[in-house]
Amino acid sequence: MHAYAPGEQPQGGDIIKLNTNENPYPPAPEVLTALGNVDPQSLRRYPSPMADEFRQVAANLHGVNLENIIATNGGDELLRLALTCFVEPGEAIGVTRPSYSLYPVLADIHGASVFEVPRGDDWALPSDFAAQLNAQQVPLGLVVNPHAPSGRLASADELAGIAEELNGVLLIDEAYVDFVDPGLKHTVLPLIAQFDNVLILRTLSKGYSLAGLRFGYGIGNVDLIAGLHKVRDSYNQDVISQALAVASLGAQEYAHQSWQQVRDERQRLSAELAKRGMNAPQSQANFLLVDIPGAGKAEQLYQTLKQQGILVRWFDQPRLRDKLRITVGTESESDALLRVIDDYLQTR
Repeated sequence: MHAYAPGEQPQGGDIIKLNTNENPYPPAPEVLTALGNVDPQSLRRYPSPMADEFRQVAANLHGVNLENIIATNGGDELLRLALTCFVEPGEAIGVTRPSYSLYPVLADIHGASVFEVPRGDDWALPSDFAAQLNAQQVPLGLVVNPHAPSGRLASADELAGIAEELNGVLLIDEAYVDFVDPGLKHTVLPLIAQFDNVLILRTLSKGYSLAGLRFGYGIGNVDLIAGLHKVRDSYNQDVISQALAVASLGAQEYAHQSWQQVRDERQRLSAELAKRGMNAPQSQANFLLVDIPGAGKAEQLYQTLKQQGILVRWFDQPRLRDKLRITVGTESESDALLRVIDDYLQTR
């Protein structure tokens, strides 16, 4: 069994972290206010077992009913619940390759195998994804959209086509959807009313700057959500987390401002890297997958950046060894990154 290998998480020190796709801006002020307002008496009592206040806030935000929402301990718990609920040990999950590396780890823990369908040369979602999963009798397909690690966005129409054809459940992992260009008017929320096999994953870790809180949620057909509740741990979200999550979703103006700041810096950083011969496919996430020309140069630059206190992500995997995944940080963090790259290019 292979354990999940997270990005490096140094504690303290003067480190620029551009390796784990965290939001570079702090949580909304309303979140910190909510933290200060937590009633100490509430800590001796069990929390709302289903996080009903949060679920109602999320339902209102997305235009669905409370019964369409399940609150989870980060998005990763929703992934585990989906395997428990929809996949029998010995069956398989279906994913594209490459994808979020936790998917096969969770499958392994559950006693399930992994059926992989390669992404296209341009990182496009395979048009025959559903057909291939059906041929293997796969009960659960997982699609991270925008795609990790490329940032490519599959359209709602593409995903609707998969949901319609797929015999099993389609879990659309929208961990990075908050960073999609609003001009695209992208949304897959209508699919949960159109299809009874679509489950959408959302998280507060990325867009809402709460990776340290561990709060996620699922949106789906009432029957799918009811099934997930049956295998959910009791009291899976504590009092403090629920209060802060409610405050975070309520601070939409602040959230949208931070998302736009990330989009603006994503565009600037991509253009600056391209000037240095390091191109990235168009990303709708809060990271760039950057081509580093030259055999072995990606790992070399990764090590150089690390020595200078800047962490990015290098994957020792096919199709990714000549690339670095770089989280979009603040303007000053990007400038520091570019200075080290410039020094590297001058000396190599």
